[in-house]
Amino acid sequence: MHLDHDHPPVAPGAPVPTTRRPDGSRRALRIGLGGPVGSGKTATVAALCRTLREELSLAVVTNDIYTREDADFLLREAVLPEERIAAVETGACPHTAIRDDISANLEAVEDLEERVGPLDLVLVESGGDNLTATFSRGLVDHQIFVIDVAGGDDVPRKGGPGVTASDLLVINKTDLAPYVGVDLEGMARDAGRQRGELPTLLVAVRSPDGVRPIAAWVRERLAAWRSA
Repeated sequence: MHLDHDHPPVAPGAPVPTTRRPDGSRRALRIGLGGPVGSGKTATVAALCRTLREELSLAVVTNDIYTREDADFLLREAVLPEERIAAVETGACPHTAIRDDISANLEAVEDLEERVGPLDLVLVESGGDNLTATFSRGLVDHQIFVIDVAGGDDVPRKGGPGVTASDLLVINKTDLAPYVGVDLEGMARDAGRQRGELPTLLVAVRSPDGVRPIAAWVRERLAAWRSA
């Protein structure tokens, strides 16, 4: 079943089209994760699942152009039961399926809610994309954009909608900074200039407790969603 598939892509910060399912119950909070290839999106999704799965009912939708690689990684890592992970093969640039024609992703989200719901949270991971990638607000309620220090400390300064407008910017792999000659303080300053009051987190997701601040941010969004 499809809900609100006629919603056009809208700018970050625009109202969410609907918070209710046809039966009147509140639907799951949807958080999108985007970012360049290799930045650590799938590792972030896996770490969030491990951290939150005991306290929340959650599911994941992954996007790849022609494969199920990210979904298969999550299955191998056993971060969630198989029935809680869905894969979308976009067949085109990843931003198309998260911003321009969201029907395949929206169908995957809705099918998960019908099959294993009720759900508290659905994470929608984009395929690897560039700094212009953003999610339609008809698909997700909040969006996280993940970059990594190996991409260079000039990435926040270059901006782009993913960096400037995402609800949370994650600068990942901070543990690599000494090896790639990156100035973390400079990255943080540049991100602050680009993002204003929007939050930025510098983390090493694969380190012990590296995902903790991201999980705390997700919990805050979920608390606000429930109280709205």
